[in-house]
Amino acid sequence: MVNVVKLRVDELKDKTVELSAEEPLGGYPTLLALQDAGECIFLSPLQIHLTVAREYDHIRVNGRVETTLRLNCARCLALFQMEINSPFTIFYMRAAGLPLDEDVELADEDLISATYEGDEIDFTLEIAEQILLAIPFKPLCSEDCRGLCHSCGAELNVTECACGQNHVNFKLTALKNLKIK
Repeated sequence: MVNVVKLRVDELKDKTVELSAEEPLGGYPTLLALQDAGECIFLSPLQIHLTVAREYDHIRVNGRVETTLRLNCARCLALFQMEINSPFTIFYMRAAGLPLDEDVELADEDLISATYEGDEIDFTLEIAEQILLAIPFKPLCSEDCRGLCHSCGAELNVTECACGQNHVNFKLTALKNLKIK
């Protein structure tokens, strides 16, 4: 059985290798830490699909990672499910072949590249990174979520609150007696 998150470089030769697997969350400590912190709940294992090919002096990995999460809406605090389907491309280069200069200008390709050492490439960190990048910083149950009333706490997606008509913004009370000539 081929481990989808690790690949021996000598298996590549001049062919393309297709890897697919369903991975449990246990092998991804950063994702487990996110779940343990209460940021989200993973409802399904990670579905990973990778196409790996040797190209010139690097190895190209085209991949896709999928999973389902349960998140809290940042506006109304309701729980909702989110499907993640994150395609990505990463170029792997052998670490020994990279210059150690500190003042190196990065090209666009360098921003989607990673290094490997030895005879094996471990994709675990990059797969977890793709999931982390796909989770929104402020998750919303819908784009038009109205959130909670700042005064009474009513969920405005479900009901209208009566305090909205009589609401006074105390930030502006200093301007109440302002007279302009």
